[in-house]
Amino acid sequence: MRRLLHCSRQEVPQATRLRVRRVALLAVLALAVPSVVQAEELIGRATVVDGDTLGIRDQKIRLHGIDAPESSQRCTRPSGEGWRCGQKAALALSEKIGQRNVRCDGKKRDRWGRLIAVCYLGSQDLNAWLVRRGWAVAYRKYSKDYVPQEARARQAKIGVWSGTFEMPWDWRKARRNED
Repeated sequence: MRRLLHCSRQEVPQATRLRVRRVALLAVLALAVPSVVQAEELIGRATVVDGDTLGIRDQKIRLHGIDAPESSQRCTRPSGEGWRCGQKAALALSEKIGQRNVRCDGKKRDRWGRLIAVCYLGSQDLNAWLVRRGWAVAYRKYSKDYVPQEARARQAKIGVWSGTFEMPWDWRKARRNED
């Protein structure tokens, strides 16, 4: 590069000049454009929207790496009795949080503008808690972070794993196809 700076324009091939310009332009752009992967932290009293979505002030937060049954989704107990497992998942999360502050750490937003985040009550990962208690499943399409917690809940037959249920993503897809 130093040699290029001391050469006349005729001595430097055009392809090399173009490469140098491209590198300089990329360097300027890299410094001018803010990082897309900027961490975002929200702290405050959370409201439960559903089993995998919280609200803090005017922000909605989608819990990273997990998927809970939808509020109107039903599961089936071993006895054959249906129950509103989606509603129960949301209630369990609401009872866990109570009126306490929650901290949510995220790096990106989904197509609806929700922050995708891991949320904590004190030092406890609420995403992991939901999966470990059987109120949500690991959302493997996006992350494998909570697969071990899901395996433990399934083995213990707790929450949705106490009977039969349709995976939340399949349940949503079936409802979209009905419309």
